[in-house]
Amino acid sequence: MWVVFQRQAKPDAVFWPGRRALAAVDALAWPALWVLVVANAPLPTGVFGPTVTALAALFALLRLQRAVLANHRYWFTTVRWGKVAAALILIGMVMKLAMRH
Repeated sequence: MWVVFQRQAKPDAVFWPGRRALAAVDALAWPALWVLVVANAPLPTGVFGPTVTALAALFALLRLQRAVLANHRYWFTTVRWGKVAAALILIGMVMKLAMRH
C-alpha cells in the first residue's frame, strides 16, 4: 500500500515596507557567503570550487527572483539560521554556567 501525505503550504509572509529590498539582500548574501568560503579554502578545491561557485550563482538568481517577484513566498534564511545559532549559543552559555558550579 502506498500512503502519500501532503504537507500544508506555508501561509503567505506578512508584507511590510522595505521587505522586498531586505529579502533581495538576504537572497544574495547566502550564496555569496558560500562562494567566499570556497574561495578562501585552505586546500585546493579542484573541480569542487568552480562547481560550488556556479551553483551558488544559479541559486542566487533563483532566490533573487523569488525575493523580488514573489516576495510573499520568500522566507528569510538569516532568520532561520539565526534561530539555530542563537539556540546553540544559549546551550553553550548554560553549559558554561553549569560547569562553574
